[in-house]
Amino acid sequence: MMKFADLIEQNLEELATLESLDCGKLFNYNKSIDIPGVAATLRYYAGAADKIHGQVLKMSREFQGYTLLEPIGVVGHIIPWNFPSTMFFAKVSPALAAGCTIVLKPAEQTPLTALFYAHLAKQAGIPDGVLNVVTGFGPTAGAAISSHMDINMVCFTGSTETGREVMKAAAMSNLKPVSLELGGKSPLIIFDDADIEMATDLALTGILFNKGEICVASSRVYVQEGIYDEFVNTLVEKAKAWVVGDPFDPQVCQGPQVDKTQFDKILSYIEHGKREGGTLLTGGNSVGNKGYYIEPTIFTDVNEDMLIFKDEIFGPVMALMKFKTMEEGIAKANNTKYGLAAGIVTKDLNVANTVSRSIRAGIIWINCYLVFDRDCPYGGYKMSGFGRDLGLEALHKYLQVKSVITPIYNSPWL
Repeated sequence: MMKFADLIEQNLEELATLESLDCGKLFNYNKSIDIPGVAATLRYYAGAADKIHGQVLKMSREFQGYTLLEPIGVVGHIIPWNFPSTMFFAKVSPALAAGCTIVLKPAEQTPLTALFYAHLAKQAGIPDGVLNVVTGFGPTAGAAISSHMDINMVCFTGSTETGREVMKAAAMSNLKPVSLELGGKSPLIIFDDADIEMATDLALTGILFNKGEICVASSRVYVQEGIYDEFVNTLVEKAKAWVVGDPFDPQVCQGPQVDKTQFDKILSYIEHGKREGGTLLTGGNSVGNKGYYIEPTIFTDVNEDMLIFKDEIFGPVMALMKFKTMEEGIAKANNTKYGLAAGIVTKDLNVANTVSRSIRAGIIWINCYLVFDRDCPYGGYKMSGFGRDLGLEALHKYLQVKSVITPIYNSPWL
């Protein structure tokens, strides 16, 4: 695993280029953050591989017991197209460290880096058959992984609808355990005492990062009424200055959507928002005559019956709303079938503590947003799924607990 990480760093430029060509991610970000980050994730779990220990059990009778943590076996991984490298290693690294073998299907839109990583794994000396990359489409290759009788666990990141199908297939086959990281409609709650510059930066980055193609996007932004007008003016000004264009241009903030299907889906949601009575503050259009570029788009006057409020759009589209009290903000934040992430912007520690404990979501960011770390578990509540990636929770996800018990005779203690 350490050698694998070294090879990734040696091929940094090529991997960053493939990632941008495949899904429109910013080249500079790939080169400085994503690709170095996956090498660091590999090393983190490599360091954990020889620290997998069971427990000695204090039995109540004349027996001694202990637990073993054993690899769950063959793990099927089905990963999405929005963060191909990051998702590859969030799944593969802990599974390898746990001693599992892997069959991984990348998204059909973005197979290039996965295939290159398989090549590097072979160069690193990972034995044949341990890390297998199988390209294909969801209804064929993905369905085969989910229903295969010789795959012992399946991990999926993607839409809630597809997650249901994966879970059904797992149940109908060998009842394999499932880990699902699914959709989100994450709230960002901004209180009257917030710093406007910081709050607008967090809100804008939260929805526009990776062109909005991120499960934890801050797609529902709630601003307390005392600063709402000032917030709107600053936010719109910053959104209009956001540069959309070629992901290989270092001046660009946002590249193209991954493909025409996603491009058309986002534009159709924008039209829904207009028809349902939302007020378009800025954006709402495609950019240029070539490629799948969309303007940063901000709606206000959004109510909770609108599609742009309820559905995960997975694009650069924000629903901006106001609230009066902390209790109202909490209620509005929780009014969703999803529970992946949430953000809070306030200088009041009591507010931050109360709100963070009240929102049903897997990760809560206070005065920050989109902060991930290999040591911090990540996953959802409600229809955002279950199971955790990253952190030691992810390592233990790929381990079975076996209890071993033997009689003990004439022991001076029990």
